[in-house]
Amino acid sequence: MLRLAPIFCFLSLLASLTRAAEPARTVQPVVAKNWSLPLFTKEGHRSMTLRGTEARTFSAERIDIIDLNITTFNGDATAKVDSILLCRELASFFPNQKIVRGESTVRLMRDDLEITGEQWTYDHAAKKVSLARHARITFKAQLPDILK
Repeated sequence: MLRLAPIFCFLSLLASLTRAAEPARTVQPVVAKNWSLPLFTKEGHRSMTLRGTEARTFSAERIDIIDLNITTFNGDATAKVDSILLCRELASFFPNQKIVRGESTVRLMRDDLEITGEQWTYDHAAKKVSLARHARITFKAQLPDILK
């Protein structure tokens, strides 16, 4: 029995190495068509709704969305729309941080302005849009003292 122990150890080591050498299995995403995700405040009022013609979930940390439409609300019982953000190409939503990112063109519309640009991030908690390239802002409100 003492002589068989080294053989069993060798076979066990060989089996573990074989398993480690197997190629990693690719995770198949969950795909949803005409996807929608409403988010609410602690009080139960609508805060934001994300929509897309297609959403792919690889994990709970990231959802990739095509033809994204984000509608943000004021967060009270009136459910007044604050802004609408549109991205026709691929964007990624990170639910834990409530952040959405994209590389292609984005368009943000509010009553008082419209913004377009590329390589963007929307942080819902901070109510902030960051644009890295080709930013363009059109104000729809008077700015009488802007040059003072």
